[in-house]
Amino acid sequence: MIYLLWSLPALTVIGAIASGRVNTTVAAVLGLCAAIPIALIAAPAPVGGAPFGGAQLAVTLERGAWIGWIITPYILGGLLFWQMASSGHGHGQAPATSSTTHQELNDPLARRRRLFFACFLIGPFAESATGFGVGMLGTVLLIRPLGLKPRDVMVFALLSQTLIPWGAMGSGTLLASAYARVPAPQLALYSMVAVALLMIVWMLLFWRTARHAGLRADTAEHGREAAWITASLGLLSAATAVLGPETALLASFGPLIVLRFVLDRRPHRAQALAAARRALPYMLVIACLTATRLVPALNHALGAWADIQPFADLPAWKPFLHAGSWLIAGALALAAWRREPRALKTQARVAWHTGRHAVMSVFLFAMMAEVLAGAGISQAYADGLFATLHDWTILITPLLAGAFGILANSGNAPNSLFMPPQLSLALNAGLNVPAAAALLHVSGTAMGIFSPVRMSIAAGLAHGQGQERGVYVLLLPFALAAFGILLFLALLVVLSG
Repeated sequence: MIYLLWSLPALTVIGAIASGRVNTTVAAVLGLCAAIPIALIAAPAPVGGAPFGGAQLAVTLERGAWIGWIITPYILGGLLFWQMASSGHGHGQAPATSSTTHQELNDPLARRRRLFFACFLIGPFAESATGFGVGMLGTVLLIRPLGLKPRDVMVFALLSQTLIPWGAMGSGTLLASAYARVPAPQLALYSMVAVALLMIVWMLLFWRTARHAGLRADTAEHGREAAWITASLGLLSAATAVLGPETALLASFGPLIVLRFVLDRRPHRAQALAAARRALPYMLVIACLTATRLVPALNHALGAWADIQPFADLPAWKPFLHAGSWLIAGALALAAWRREPRALKTQARVAWHTGRHAVMSVFLFAMMAEVLAGAGISQAYADGLFATLHDWTILITPLLAGAFGILANSGNAPNSLFMPPQLSLALNAGLNVPAAAALLHVSGTAMGIFSPVRMSIAAGLAHGQGQERGVYVLLLPFALAAFGILLFLALLVVLSG
């Protein structure tokens, strides 16, 4: 009975989201409201310590608020910078009716390469800078001139979401690393194993849908696409190891986008200059962020100016090194350069309107996770599961996190609910903690590609409202294959432990 009571916060969140009547923020409020009285009334008896009371509750809420404070600048800063940088594109772009564009749209191979470029380079880049499905918007805008059917466009839009652990400046991975007490670069690198295996499923889905859309390719082009995916994941891994998950995708995919553009378009001088002007804000911010990570003297100086760490086991806030601070500074610099203070105010409102639910849910879920962990409930729950199922308990977590990630359209909810028990399970069983944490993190984030929220966004962008059910039927075998890969990795984690 006590385990059912301890499960009530998670069940409350799951039920609220599954009902379809409330958003994630309201579900998080309900979960926190359930967690607090349960922690105060039914926390496990401490061993050699004071019982969980009001003072301990205040500390856990402060810890959750601190985690939310660290993550928020990534979300709002990324949104604000992306909107300021993209708002100046209209006057600099070549018209869509140019002869070069007509030639590209009439060439089957060029159409196929434009599709790949949009799904696996531009989409993930945009999603990394901002999150919240902006990658789908970038992908759909690029492939709309191809004249594809809405159902196919919806699938291609969803394929822009295949690198979500690096989405929104890696904010979800940073949050997961705080829950798992694992350095963010290490967690992201362990996550790459699962992401790379899942990419096989996503590539098969891309090839199948492209063939259905009439954009066939020969074996050589398939090999070229696989080589580009391999190279992009390799560069992303290297950048993650050097720069961390916040800026790794921007730094690695930026050069790849330029190279792919040059190879596919063969632009003349005017086109190349126009593209360079559009990319300049991103290149400057990426260069600054890279310098703050790679130049030891600069990194040390910026970190020394302000280093606030109220909790020893949680990330510190270094505002002059924080990627979110640099993104906000970049947006301010763009507004000053263009002399558009009103545009900055407008885009700030838009950024808050777009990201406010994500920000609030991060705070609320972080508080809920810290309350349950601080009260000892997460540890006790994990101990109970481990006593029953032993090492094999970890096989359950990919299913739980994946299903909840689909419902919540976010990895933050399953990370906050299941990462503390996952950490306890791994420690009790003597398993590889980073591998177990990465498995849960990828399960919750990667499976969000099948979320009804993302599906509705894709349907709206593709003008495919009413076709969601047909797309889900198409995606079902690929979803099952993805869950199969995650279960296989869970088995490997158990056996290797």
